[in-house]
Amino acid sequence: MPVVNVKIIEGRTVEQKREMVKKITQAIVESIGVPAEAITISIEDMKKENYAQAGVLRLDKDAK
Repeated sequence: MPVVNVKIIEGRTVEQKREMVKKITQAIVESIGVPAEAITISIEDMKKENYAQAGVLRLDKDAK
């Protein structure tokens, strides 16, 4: 039973998330041959002030 945790910066629409989980599920089914019903996906929306890359908060990077 694959469990996938996806962390993304908040702001995606529900429709975008639907499409994402559909494609992730399809990729797992095709690559390791498990049924879609066995796959669990968790999405965590991260606030921009809680994510940093190269020592810079995403919040600050987007402000430039």
